[in-house]
Amino acid sequence: MGYLLEVRNIVKRFGGLTAVNNVSMGVAAGEVVGLLGDNGAGKSTLIKVVSGVHRADEGKVLFQDREVDIGSPMDALAMGIETIYQDLALAENLNTPANIFLGREKMKKALGILNVLDHEYMHEESRQVLEKLDILIPSLRNKIRALSGGQRQAVAISRSIYWDAKFLIMDEPTAALGVAEQKKVLDLVNRLKSHGIGVIVISHQMHDVFSVADRLVIMRRGEKVAELVTKDTNADEVVSLIVGAETVRK
Repeated sequence: MGYLLEVRNIVKRFGGLTAVNNVSMGVAAGEVVGLLGDNGAGKSTLIKVVSGVHRADEGKVLFQDREVDIGSPMDALAMGIETIYQDLALAENLNTPANIFLGREKMKKALGILNVLDHEYMHEESRQVLEKLDILIPSLRNKIRALSGGQRQAVAISRSIYWDAKFLIMDEPTAALGVAEQKKVLDLVNRLKSHGIGVIVISHQMHDVFSVADRLVIMRRGEKVAELVTKDTNADEVVSLIVGAETVRK
């Protein structure tokens, strides 16, 4: 199987602690992989290696069939690898277009000499990317603080897609959302698949992962203990693997 992103034999140590031990996994374009495990299993450390926060002590990362050196989060962003954390990194006092273009604002000349923000351009581009992903925001001029949790998640995802993300890592995307909002976010994840985006979803919400993931990778104590096709397993088996009550299935 050809992978969009693959990690091979990743090892990450912090002093005498091995947080990730010889972990390999891959995600194809248009595929969602659920990364599961209890607290301390090594999930966050593994994705921080992929997103450039940490450097692996051993192993390699391949992206689009070539080995890459991801030395910083900016390296990952330049390649099209985006991570959406639980806090979403949105500016609540700004509106949707301002957040989508945050740090990369579009400027225009006023009176032929002054650089000013091109609000019309950013508004129209934001409308188009939201429309592409079938996302409804009542008014793009509303500040982020006025949006629901699901709408905020949608804005964060839209920002990544607008800036040409090819691969998304989503950390607990449905945490603290109501049932209806959870469904909207999960529907959006499924739409990302149709656009050829590769996605890793980290979540403790088993139902959510089963509803969107094609495959599941389970980690325990820094190691990958199982890799399963979602339709061929169930929540009870996954929980048993997470807590160590079932035999390793690599």
